[in-house]
Amino acid sequence: MTPARKRYPTLRLERQMWEAGDRVVCGIDEVGRGAWAGPVTVGAVVPAPEHLRGVRDSKQLSRDERERAAVAVRAWAPAIGVGHASHDECDELGMTAALRIAAMRALAELDAQGCTPDRIVLDGNHDYLGLGSRVTTVIKGDASCLAVAAASCVAKVTRDRLMGAAAEHYPPYDFESNVGYPAPVHKAALRGYGPSAIHRRTWIFMEGLCWRGLPPPPGRLFA
Repeated sequence: MTPARKRYPTLRLERQMWEAGDRVVCGIDEVGRGAWAGPVTVGAVVPAPEHLRGVRDSKQLSRDERERAAVAVRAWAPAIGVGHASHDECDELGMTAALRIAAMRALAELDAQGCTPDRIVLDGNHDYLGLGSRVTTVIKGDASCLAVAAASCVAKVTRDRLMGAAAEHYPPYDFESNVGYPAPVHKAALRGYGPSAIHRRTWIFMEGLCWRGLPPPPGRLFA
């Protein structure tokens, strides 16, 4: 049996949009939606007209490959924005609103660089931006659209670094490895210590914890 050919993202969609008159196109992708701790992060990348090799959906790359891809994207793209919505905002507003806030913060960074998008390519089938006709949703856009794949790499690397820095203050949860997502050590630490100060307290995983609804105890571990 012939092995399936790997699909790499291209600029085909972006070029169609440029040809249609959209001068500034950007790709948007998010990371951290399914995490139990830390922020949700959205990347926004305005692509250059030349193809960039080595960039794929961040989930298909190793950590080292993502790091290299993010460096390459920052050298290639005319403008890059990254926005976050905190764990508290995820709790208080819900995920859809938190994603929109994070995306608007990323887009504001593009605006500050003089790159207000005429067209936004958003990964998935749900337009959480609410910007109407400016937005084109693409299912698995991070696998087919280079600007979206670039945004996924930048967002993932940025968020991973934030969670790696947080790991020093919350050692039992192994955030350096799992970056806030469910994993065996993370789950065991939740059962033993309860939630840290950066856990999302309205998420369903809290239902089975005896600490549900209580503030974290004082001390550096939970500071």
